Amino acid sequence: MEFYNNPIYLPENQPGKKPQKKSNFWTILLAAIIGGLIGAAALGVFLFSSFSRQNQSVPVSDETIQAIQNDISDLKADLKKVSENPAEVVTSYSNVESEIIDVVDKVGPAVVTITANIQSTAMSWFGYRYNQTSTSMGSGVIISKDGYILTNNHVVSEATELSVELADGTTLPGKLISSDEFADLAVIKVEGTMPGVAKLGNSDRLKSGETVIAIGSPLGNFKNTVTVGVISATGRFLETENGYQMENLIQTDAAINQGNSGGPLVNLSGEVIGINVMIVRGSSSTSTYAEGLGFAIPSTTVKLISEQIIAKGSFSRPYLGIRWADVTPRMAANYRLPVDHGIYIMEVIRGGPADRGGLKENDIITKIGDYAIGEQSSFYNCLFKYGPNETVAIEVNRNGKQQILSVTLGGDESSL
Repeated sequence: MEFYNNPIYLPENQPGKKPQKKSNFWTILLAAIIGGLIGAAALGVFLFSSFSRQNQSVPVSDETIQAIQNDISDLKADLKKVSENPAEVVTSYSNVESEIIDVVDKVGPAVVTITANIQSTAMSWFGYRYNQTSTSMGSGVIISKDGYILTNNHVVSEATELSVELADGTTLPGKLISSDEFADLAVIKVEGTMPGVAKLGNSDRLKSGETVIAIGSPLGNFKNTVTVGVISATGRFLETENGYQMENLIQTDAAINQGNSGGPLVNLSGEVIGINVMIVRGSSSTSTYAEGLGFAIPSTTVKLISEQIIAKGSFSRPYLGIRWADVTPRMAANYRLPVDHGIYIMEVIRGGPADRGGLKENDIITKIGDYAIGEQSSFYNCLFKYGPNETVAIEVNRNGKQQILSVTLGGDESSL
């Protein structure tokens, strides 16, 4: 198209116009920042007005209107601050950039790339079985001089052989020490000299808006890739395939892709405040897609589990010793159950904690300790609030009547 062949002139070099004096650096920067803030305000107003037009039947509360007005007031204050102190804004940005570089220099050497070789059995078209090997890749971070490395359980859980490439290019065989499928955490170990060791920070102190850095190996090929973003939110919950709802996840807009799993999310102090675990792209069934929705396991959870694995060789979850099914409103209606939410006991394992505590088949567990089972709190999430060998009050519905039983939990997660 001719459009691409037309010359593009800068204002000072357009034909027939006199060259103009170059703009002052601060003026350009100030204009850009003010423009960005105005654009953000305009976008917010546009989205709000579009929502109002397209959803006429949805009432807008006084609180929502007040929140928008507060945002506009904050933007005006930011505009005033930038216009009065443009040099301060540039200095602040420069400081953050310098901090990011320092953090990468500090933590980068502790980030590793993990290759998991997986052997499986397949069936041919002619009906005979044969072995095949596949490979998956992820990231990890070294947390001790003696070679303990944190990563995700889903990176290593099916591996028959692990290979770990350090930041200096050295490749070492890895050994899985133990993992926790519910938290999606694993600890592996390598022998040798570590090029770097990362420190775990305190994720409980995080605030939305904090700058964070994700380091990992996206797609397994782009080793020690650095992306920068902010803490979008804390305390997020996401459902998993095993019926457990991952709790207190950190949400970030730092770019996270396949292969980043198991890599560290780091604050500007150079501390690991999360282990990157997943991204949410949206739903293909509803044609809704999203960008910038990355999630990390908080370091407080990471520390609790990894310390026990390193000290004892495994991480124990409490168990009841039952076979069960979720009670949902639909199930309750179909089978005329007395409650809409809970856990229906199909079988009590003989000699297990539930059996010793008096639980019976056809009981419906509605509450464990202080936590009621419902749409926002699964059976596992309620149970895992307590530890092995801890005695808790379990509320059940038995033949339409509520009863409370005292049960001492076990410590073998294989018999949940």
